Amino acid sequence: MKQRITAQNWENITECMHENGFAIIPNVLNDEECEDLKFEYDNPTLYRKTIVMERYRFGLGEYKYFNYPLPNLIQDIRSSIYPKLAPIANTWMKALNINSVFPETHEKLLEQCHSNYQVNATVLILKYGKGGFNTLHQDLYGDVYFPIQIVLFLNEPDKDFTGGEFILTQQTPRAQSKVIVLKPKKGDVLIFTTNFRPVKGIKGYYRVNMKHGVSEIHSGERHTLGIIFHDALS
Repeated sequence: MKQRITAQNWENITECMHENGFAIIPNVLNDEECEDLKFEYDNPTLYRKTIVMERYRFGLGEYKYFNYPLPNLIQDIRSSIYPKLAPIANTWMKALNINSVFPETHEKLLEQCHSNYQVNATVLILKYGKGGFNTLHQDLYGDVYFPIQIVLFLNEPDKDFTGGEFILTQQTPRAQSKVIVLKPKKGDVLIFTTNFRPVKGIKGYYRVNMKHGVSEIHSGERHTLGIIFHDALS
């Protein structure tokens, strides 16, 4: 997995992130890895918490937060991709004149989280059936947060499920919101901004806020694995 991640064209991915606030990396997971992650959904020893989304008006579906230590595959992805994303995040902070510098390694980021009492794993697996959806939101979890996250897609759209598109909204100041609809394939990884990104205007860069969600599932089941790089408060 580490070799697969290193072998990606990170120059192009970085350019996509700066231009759009998201990037899709195809075929990061193979079919067996996707199926193994879905199979372990019902293994209670892996998870610290289960959220039934309708109870909190988050949508319709269910998700589970992993416990530490994370499964090796997930740990390898989290620790290998973060160093590729930290320079992007630092460029964004500099462009927006925000006094934050993210460390080069994920281990150092977690040290910052733990010093702020954010010690719980935020990696989660989500499951939706027919009628399921996820309302627009941002995954922050505390004062220490990394502004980029990823989602791994574990089902094939239009085969395992219909509907269920990944939705991003971009709220430009003094303008109508822009909606982006994405349909990654099984095994793809989507990288996207957690809460905002810089956009270049006439007078320099300005901040646009972004949220994400999932449209309604029309049939079948949809599973995804979300990797947030910061930890959550107790």
